[in-house]
Amino acid sequence: MSIAREHSLTRIASPLLAVDAPSLLYRAFFALPRSITDGDGHAVNGLLGMANLILFVVERHDPRAVVLCWGAESAAYRSELFEPYHADRPPMPPELERQWRDAPRFFAAFGWQSLSAGDLEADDLLASLARVETEAGGEALLFTGDRDMFQCVGDGVTVLFPRGGKDGPEVVDAAGVRERYGIEPDQVPDFIALRGDPSDGLPGAKGIGAKTARDLLREHGTLEGVIAAASKPGTMTPRQAGALTGDPAALRTFKDIATLRLIELERPPDAALEGAPAAAAARERGMNRLAERLEDLGR
Repeated sequence: MSIAREHSLTRIASPLLAVDAPSLLYRAFFALPRSITDGDGHAVNGLLGMANLILFVVERHDPRAVVLCWGAESAAYRSELFEPYHADRPPMPPELERQWRDAPRFFAAFGWQSLSAGDLEADDLLASLARVETEAGGEALLFTGDRDMFQCVGDGVTVLFPRGGKDGPEVVDAAGVRERYGIEPDQVPDFIALRGDPSDGLPGAKGIGAKTARDLLREHGTLEGVIAAASKPGTMTPRQAGALTGDPAALRTFKDIATLRLIELERPPDAALEGAPAAAAARERGMNRLAERLEDLGR
């Protein structure tokens, strides 16, 4: 079942913008030179890039509030289910560590709330915010570079997926998920279990690529349906059947890992961009052009 649920409540005009803070901060840090520094010579490239990415969306979508979602690098239960999960990710660069610690305080000056998923991951928190927002009759924009979040797309929930260039993030709705993968949003965890996800260290079923995973899910609906079909002679090639029946428990584990966990939380209150305090925080970190932009937005 999709996390974005059907409901009959009246839609709220402005969406909630939930930001995958680790995803955007990493992306910005590696996109901009580390020579962008504050008055003390400390790199601020990640903070600057992340601010500009979010402001692009704020200017175009006028969200009722912006919430930055943080969490564990690897949820303990996911690593316990499959030890290689996130195991190959390199350590955080020292120049990013300082910006990571400063980010909640810096963005608080913008009027943007930071929430932590605790022992869970930021994507679990984004999914939970999407649920609480749609249940209240609102709409949620999930700004993230994590394709796992496509499982949340549906009634009232849209993913904003970062991309290069000046066009800003790609708007991914249910039709966009179908165009990318040929499946429905709520089939994304099944798709990941079959195809795998190298960024998370999930191997999937041996020899099952994106096209085969798509075709199997189109025909059999779910991972369980695919596994059941694999045990019936003539439903698929011997190689495919062997990949699916060799260790079905592992495939179920991969789906469990890819399925987001929901957290009980309160719906965030409305919060407008605080132009003047944000500009002051930017100038404090040597971001003068950003400060000018924030002053203009605050008028």
